[in-house]
Amino acid sequence: MTTIANNLQQVLGRIAQACAAAGRDPASVSLLAVSKTFGADAVVHAAAAGQRAFGENYIQEGVDKIAAVGRVFSPALQWHCIGPIQSNKTRLVAEHFDWAHTVDRLKTAERLSAQRPEHLPPLQLCIQVNIDGGPTKSGAVPADTLELARAVAKLPRLRLRGLMSIPDHAPDFEAQLAIHTRAKRLFDEIAGLGAPGFENFDTLSMGMTADLEAAIHAGSTLVRVGTGIFGGRTYPAA
Repeated sequence: MTTIANNLQQVLGRIAQACAAAGRDPASVSLLAVSKTFGADAVVHAAAAGQRAFGENYIQEGVDKIAAVGRVFSPALQWHCIGPIQSNKTRLVAEHFDWAHTVDRLKTAERLSAQRPEHLPPLQLCIQVNIDGGPTKSGAVPADTLELARAVAKLPRLRLRGLMSIPDHAPDFEAQLAIHTRAKRLFDEIAGLGAPGFENFDTLSMGMTADLEAAIHAGSTLVRVGTGIFGGRTYPAA
């Protein structure tokens, strides 16, 4: 078994244990393998071990990887954009990705809607929320999230799926749980409205390698794990 395959099994084991501790069905939590900065070969190893959903933070890197992996691995994998989406990159996201997690402005959603090719299924979309008000984090203000969700739900070629959060680092389980619980509360408030266009509002994307247990306990339906699967990252020098 390759290191990536072994790591993947360990992460899936952590998810199962966290679900058991929270009294949840493990099938209620999906794993997104975050492959940013790793090559197409790493994705192929993970895919060969059974992983199907992959997240990319850097859009052009993701587009290149989608093309490279598609040439050597079939069936097609599911690709999630989980990094910032600048205006000059919305077309790449609309044309190549299956999901976008980081929409926090209506303008971005409108561009994605207009640029999504008609032959592709609707782009699955989460609204990023700055749940803890972290000064270095992107995301809609919680108080503005419902209004943004209502506007996004009306756009064609998009399917509103839920919320995504990336809170600042918290020192321990209890602190992590408190922050994630705030996101779950907001998610439940919006989902409970049953508004038009919210029929598929079922995804709460939160939790990473260091805090997935707390996120699952709070109610995450999708955890984003990178280093736990692929190992430590080496970033290019500035």
